[in-house]
Amino acid sequence: MHGPSEAFPLDEASIGRLLDGAPAQDPVRVRDILARARELRGLDEADLPVLMAVQRPDLLDELFHAAEQVKEEIYGRRIVLFAPLYVSNLCGNECLYCAFRASNRGLTRRALGQAEIAAEVCHLLRQGHKRLLLVAGEAYPKEGLDYILKAIRTIYATREGAESIRRVNVNIAPLDLPDFRRLKETQIGTYQLFQETYHRATYALMHPRGLKADYDWRLGCMDRAMQAGIEDVGIGALFGLHDWRFELLALLRHARHLEDRFGCGPHTISVPRIEPAEGSTTSEAPPFAVTDADFRKLVAILRLAVPYTGLILSTRERPEVRREVFHLGISQISAGSRTNPGGYREEEAGNGPGDGGAQFSLGDHRDLDEVVRDLAESGFIPSFCTGCYRMGRTGADFMDLAKPGEIKLHCQPNALSTLQEFVEDHASPATRAAAEILVAGSLAAMDDRARTRAGAMVARVRRGERDVFC
Repeated sequence: MHGPSEAFPLDEASIGRLLDGAPAQDPVRVRDILARARELRGLDEADLPVLMAVQRPDLLDELFHAAEQVKEEIYGRRIVLFAPLYVSNLCGNECLYCAFRASNRGLTRRALGQAEIAAEVCHLLRQGHKRLLLVAGEAYPKEGLDYILKAIRTIYATREGAESIRRVNVNIAPLDLPDFRRLKETQIGTYQLFQETYHRATYALMHPRGLKADYDWRLGCMDRAMQAGIEDVGIGALFGLHDWRFELLALLRHARHLEDRFGCGPHTISVPRIEPAEGSTTSEAPPFAVTDADFRKLVAILRLAVPYTGLILSTRERPEVRREVFHLGISQISAGSRTNPGGYREEEAGNGPGDGGAQFSLGDHRDLDEVVRDLAESGFIPSFCTGCYRMGRTGADFMDLAKPGEIKLHCQPNALSTLQEFVEDHASPATRAAAEILVAGSLAAMDDRARTRAGAMVARVRRGERDVFC
């Protein structure tokens, strides 16, 4: 397999003891925890089982309200939008829940050429996207990692008129330290990878073959990435493989480990639930399926536990679920997604929904314009901002602003200017109307200093400037 791991030592037994010793519902203790959470300093791991046990409707409402308050204190009402760009579904792993697994002979396999990648990017630019997440199955064409590095350079170099992708985040297989250094040189934003499940026995069961079967190599991945100088990393679990309560505590420990070792916790945490995947019986009946009620709770608890971290929600979830958890701490979402190589261009060419060879089923099939309109009508500011990456507000510098809630002084003006750019260049009449109302209301709600700054940025966009950020 691989060389020695530098993964943090995850003590599963102690997590089990925390869960086994969780007290019955105690309103006094719950409210004390929520009061501390509102101070934006996060939670102790012993607090999480107390919140996990909450069932009373009034206490749930208080939990959800606290999560919404904390998210707004840190980031305001902006929600960042991105699209995944699947460049390959080649894979040598045998993940039982995934359509990409090696034994799935019915899947159409494909690795896009560089011209095809550029065509996908042009489609996404025409929709209005400005930030992408490059995704690939965990096997590459004969070029190896060079294929991914070329793809990143192709994405940045592609133009659709005057428009281009401003930031590429990456979700690819774990690398060793030298290769992470090569990846950093391509100017990526965040490196993202999910442990899938932190429960070792479940991990072994779900990943019987392939390089991914090495639990410790995957668990140590973020340490190697940060050692290589990649300041922003994104972690996550695939909820449904094991008890969501265990996974949540493990995620918190992983985040604290990175912060203790590198002075900076994860930039993002993703919360995907298992969705049906072609040829996978496991995905059709997840071993620990997470109900919508528990999903709402886990998102809220995670927001309180790591208030500074961006929480990512994908288009796996149905629109009605997405609308609910926007209020519980989600700060980034994908929109108009396709999870198969070439899916965007196939759809644009009229060849059906463009989902042949997809990794999993989507819950939200709306296009970007519809999602932007829905957010605006709900009072959230759709954001295409990439300002922090480009101003050097990454890693510990980002956290220094996020933890006290000062990052929203940049987030909200940048969200409004990028939304106005979408309105001018891509929005349908209905979306334009909803967004203009939102922009006006958001400016009116700001204090004089913030309104002056944000209003000037929006005005510059209306006059024809683009890529206005602070």
